[in-house]
Amino acid sequence: MKIVVAIKQVPERDAPVRIAGKWIEEADLQYAMNEPDAYALEEALQLKEKNGGEVVVVSAGPERAGSTIREALAKGADRAIHIDCDDLVERDALDVARLLAEAIRPENPDLVLTGLQSEDLGLGQTGVIVAELLGLPHATLILQVEKTESGIKVKRELEEGWFQMIEMPTPAVLTIQSGGNKLRYATLMGIKRAKTKEVRALNAVDFRGPETPVVMLEEIALPKKQKSTQMLPGSGKEAAAALVEKLKFEARVL
Repeated sequence: MKIVVAIKQVPERDAPVRIAGKWIEEADLQYAMNEPDAYALEEALQLKEKNGGEVVVVSAGPERAGSTIREALAKGADRAIHIDCDDLVERDALDVARLLAEAIRPENPDLVLTGLQSEDLGLGQTGVIVAELLGLPHATLILQVEKTESGIKVKRELEEGWFQMIEMPTPAVLTIQSGGNKLRYATLMGIKRAKTKEVRALNAVDFRGPETPVVMLEEIALPKKQKSTQMLPGSGKEAAAALVEKLKFEARVL
C-alpha cells in the first residue's frame, strides 16, 4: 500500500503574533508540523506497519519547510516531495490543492491522507479539493483507517459523541481528525536515517501558474477585546433567573 501524506509547516501555537501587512511578522517565529497533519502521518505509519508498503510525504512551502519534512522522515516516512513555494500564504485553498495534486498524481497512491485543517488558516478545504482534482472518493473527520479486502473501512467522528463507520474503495483521499492515535516521537536512529532519505525537490513555478484566486485575503487583525457590565434589577431570585437566561441564550455556556 502506497500512502501519500500532505503536511504543512505552521507557526508554533505559542509563537508571538504581530501583524505585518496582510500577514503576520515571520522573522522571529518558530515553526512546527501542523498538528492534524501529524495525526495523518501517524495513521499512515501505522497502516504501513500493519500492511506493508510505503509512506511518502509531500509539503508545499519555502525552504524552511525542509525541517518539518525531515521530522516526518525521522518518524518513519520513506521519502518526501518538497514543492518549493515562497508565496504559499498568498495562495487560496484551491491553488494550494492544485500544487499538491500535481505532485501527488504521478505517484498513483492507494491512499492520500491530509490533516482536517491547518492551524494557521483553519480553512478545512484543501484535502477535499485535492480529492476533487484527483477524481478520487473522499471522507472527512477520520479517526481510524482499516485496510479490507475490497478497500478500506474508516471511522468518522460525528457530533455529540456519535461515530460513523464507512467502507470505501481505494484509491481515496481522507482528511484526518486530531486525537485518533498517540503521536510518536522521532528516535535518534530515525533522525540519523532521515538524513539519507530521498527528498525530491519541485518548484511551484514549474506547475501551471496561479489563476485568479477564488478567495483573496484582504486583512488580518487581532480580536478586539470587549467587556461590559450589566446590572440585573429586581430581587435576588429575579436577578438569578435573569442571569441564567443570559448564560443560556446569550453567552451559551449552559
